[in-house]
Amino acid sequence: MKFEILTKNENQEILNSIITQIRDLIIYKNLEPGDKLPSERTLSEKFGVSRNNIREAIQKLEFYALLKSKPQSGTFVADIGQIALNGIIEDILRLEEPDFRSLVETRIFLELKTVKLAAERRKAEHVLQIKEALDAYTDKVLKEEDAVHEDLLFHLAIARASGNSTINTLMLMITPEIITNFENHHVCDKNMAFIGIQEHTDIYEAIKSQQPELAEQTMKTHFKMLYQYCNTSSEK
Repeated sequence: MKFEILTKNENQEILNSIITQIRDLIIYKNLEPGDKLPSERTLSEKFGVSRNNIREAIQKLEFYALLKSKPQSGTFVADIGQIALNGIIEDILRLEEPDFRSLVETRIFLELKTVKLAAERRKAEHVLQIKEALDAYTDKVLKEEDAVHEDLLFHLAIARASGNSTINTLMLMITPEIITNFENHHVCDKNMAFIGIQEHTDIYEAIKSQQPELAEQTMKTHFKMLYQYCNTSSEK
């Protein structure tokens, strides 16, 4: 049996092709909101792709609320008109992979609001979780080990403390790309990592003492060097 290894771009092309065909199926069969799509197996045979490919495309369309899957029942067209559905899918197909600068800008914009909410809403268990993440980061840095994952776990703990499930979800969505880009760009060098210990501590203390404005300011300070690095690297 021959296994074909697909590149990321090739996989994205297959995914986009399936999404387009699902859209065409809905339009040409005049499916209404609540109508059921053919099974994954049927779509797989019809489109000539694997069921995993079909499942991935359906999950993406579910994320944008265009389809809705029900356990043991199947996948159904969401409550949206065909014109709107077609327009949203066109936008989905035009989406590009985020570049490093876009990820950094999104993260900074998101976390400045997140840390203020965390300072306002944090509970005792959140303070403990943030401190545990801070200690794990500090331990790795002092041992001169890579602490990228521990750094992001610290920020994810802050997102949980914000009490906003959407913010928490967005952070979880962009975290894998952030980790990949940080490692590829060698962002967290030793000097930045050591400075990060004090900056993380300042953020933690502001959240613990429930000072939203101070928490935002300490987060701005923390991101200053990263933002400068981002702008410098984008000009190269």
